[in-house]
Amino acid sequence: MMHAYIDVLTTTTTSRSILSMSTITKQRVTLFLNPSLLKHAKAQAVIEEITLTALVELALVAYLPKETVIKKVQI
Repeated sequence: MMHAYIDVLTTTTTSRSILSMSTITKQRVTLFLNPSLLKHAKAQAVIEEITLTALVELALVAYLPKETVIKKVQI
């Protein structure tokens, strides 16, 4: 069983998209990935001429459901 460790830092970056002129806030994260998976992802990003961040964002958007509802259980 492979465990992933994700560390969400409080640092955020704000950038402006030229196409949509909207402000995009991104949060820095630290991921511990299998080295061969990371190498494969970096190579694919180069082939697609996008950043590794963009590749990971596209993969997450494709994988995750459009909406996640978490209900709090009342005791």
